[in-house]
Amino acid sequence: MGENFNENLKEARLKSGLSQKDLSENIGVAKSTYSLYESGKREPNVDTIKKIASALNVSADMLLGLETEPTTLAAHFDGEEYTESEMEEIKNFADFVRNRRK
Repeated sequence: MGENFNENLKEARLKSGLSQKDLSENIGVAKSTYSLYESGKREPNVDTIKKIASALNVSADMLLGLETEPTTLAAHFDGEEYTESEMEEIKNFADFVRNRRK
């Protein structure tokens, strides 16, 4: 398995705000099985890694330690190209995207 998979997995789960129980239910494995992934005592198969990455909104490469830096998406608005109501809509959409992974 990739370098530090279990540590990367735990860190990504904590950042997402999901409990082990929530994530295990989301990916279709028993909580005890998922706990073994984080402890490094068991390794998930490729399909399960894909499910985990999707549920945590991270890449499989990041979980496997193949991606050294997380991908960052940033935008800068100086306030002139959007109306106040459009900016509010953009912020609401960002909140929606963030909350749907929970």
